[in-house]
Amino acid sequence: MAMDPQPSASTSPGEGGPEPGLSQTAEATGASPSGAPNATADQTTFTSVFLATFSTVFLAELGDKTQLAALLLSAESGRPVIVFLGASLALICSSLVGVLLGRWLARFIPAQLLERLAGILMVALGLWLGRQAVLSFLPVSGLALGGPPNLAALLPVGLPLGLVRLA
Repeated sequence: MAMDPQPSASTSPGEGGPEPGLSQTAEATGASPSGAPNATADQTTFTSVFLATFSTVFLAELGDKTQLAALLLSAESGRPVIVFLGASLALICSSLVGVLLGRWLARFIPAQLLERLAGILMVALGLWLGRQAVLSFLPVSGLALGGPPNLAALLPVGLPLGLVRLA
């Protein structure tokens, strides 16, 4: 007893079913088989990028010079709302510069190489700031060399961030 196979729409492309391999392509591009963007994939990508960006910037800015400047300006002026608005606008503008520069660089440099270069830059900056801090504490002929010692505060942040980027 042989059973006749039932024709299905998914097995014959000429009958309005999906073309072979389309679902694999759609999964890879985040689109549905009909070609429309997949809202779930877009939402997952948006959420992961947003949370990664927020947490990275938030943690990097805690105790930063910008936060301390806002604290001092708020205390001196007695107008914390205006200080908050000014600091927020400044951070938005400086972030915009970083985003636009990053997008421009991404056109010419592959993402992995860009990450490596950022890591090398962070390590180099950490080492340079550490050198400057050490030199600022060593008097030579009665004069202190190097920049102000408060730049040394970036060494514990710059060096590990650079090493993480290189890993």
